[in-house]
Amino acid sequence: MERDAGRVDVLIAGGGVAALEATLALRALAEDRVAITLVAPESDFVYRPLAVAEPFRVGDVRRFPLRPLVKAAGAELRQGSIAAVDPDRRVAVAEGGQEELSYQVLLLALGAVPRAALPGALTFRGPEDGPALAALLEQALEGQLRSLLFALPAGVTWPLPLYELALLTGTFFTDRGTTGLELTLVTPEEAPLGLFGSRASEAIRELLETRGIALRTHSTPMSFEEGALRLAPEGEIEGAAVVALPRLEGPRLAGVPCDPQGFVPTDEYGRVGSEVDVYAAGDLTQFPLKQGGIATQQADTAAASIAAQVGADVEPIPFKPVLRGLLLTGMVPRYLRAQVGTADSVADTEALWWPPAKIVGRYLAPFLAERLGLPETPPRTGAEDVSVELELSVGEPESTLRRITTPSRTTSSRITARPALVTHLSSFGSSTTTSAGGSGDGPLAS
Repeated sequence: MERDAGRVDVLIAGGGVAALEATLALRALAEDRVAITLVAPESDFVYRPLAVAEPFRVGDVRRFPLRPLVKAAGAELRQGSIAAVDPDRRVAVAEGGQEELSYQVLLLALGAVPRAALPGALTFRGPEDGPALAALLEQALEGQLRSLLFALPAGVTWPLPLYELALLTGTFFTDRGTTGLELTLVTPEEAPLGLFGSRASEAIRELLETRGIALRTHSTPMSFEEGALRLAPEGEIEGAAVVALPRLEGPRLAGVPCDPQGFVPTDEYGRVGSEVDVYAAGDLTQFPLKQGGIATQQADTAAASIAAQVGADVEPIPFKPVLRGLLLTGMVPRYLRAQVGTADSVADTEALWWPPAKIVGRYLAPFLAERLGLPETPPRTGAEDVSVELELSVGEPESTLRRITTPSRTTSSRITARPALVTHLSSFGSSTTTSAGGSGDGPLAS
């Protein structure tokens, strides 16, 4: 990696939501104190959460060439995959071991790996499984299937896409005059989308009932065989086919600590273990919620920590997530918002944030909105502008941040922000609308 004199070399590994958000945030906060290189195997940035809409022909996954995005964000793109890290030498080893990339600060944003978790089911991981789901829908239209089950396996922590699949399926068949098809959603949750709080959960329960979709909670799907979905602790449900979400695993990089599932432990500032120059954000971290908006918030926290580390006049506070979800229903979408770990929740049919997209980051949302031609301000007072999403405060002990020497500056400015953290921005729940959707680090991180 070529180094710019006087700048700190920051290497960001990944090409998804967390990586782009971190790039934009770091450039904004650290300005010209850093030289940023992003390493990713992908040639496109794929905005994934509307993958659930593609099989129903009501939405398209949007793809953007990654190189011009990275350049516009103020970084350099290197094509390739990171296979290992040597923190002592401060190098990341490329796949195959043929190349080493040096760094002064490393941010890992590699996402997670989806794995089928329910034997016998169609696992819907994202765009790659759209054709298989579309074929299943055609079988049902032709009368070959009389029942469909939507199952949430154990260990899947972001269930919203499963509810979207069930609701969109119901609307798909209603619009085509298909009757007699039984739809059932099976989940180990105590309440539907309970992570959003009781108010949102009751709204979703009523929505499912109105659409004629049966709900079975407190039941863990184990396998689908011989026309029956086996459940734990006991029981089974008959069905013609089952659609399930994948379970995620971490990437397991050599030289980077991880738990048995491959996820990387971080502290509240995004640092990895005791490595003061290695950070992580997004689905590869141990934070249990694997969702695009959460990934952007982690990226903002890490970027602010790095900016302070390189001498910017920024002192970040710890990661404190707020969960926002836009539920596509085939008709009017539902906007859901909750403070993680509290009982505070909101569910509404009006946009609770702007732009009204699936994934939002303080920097990534306006960056992509500009390229999609979306307006920067809400069309009504009910949609709140949430462009500032990372709390930054004065007075964090300097001992928590190791500073890297950079050239002295004659002027500096304090970066301030209103408290808030946004998760979701995407749009357009109407079955007649085709829109840009988004993904987080990993599959279906809407």
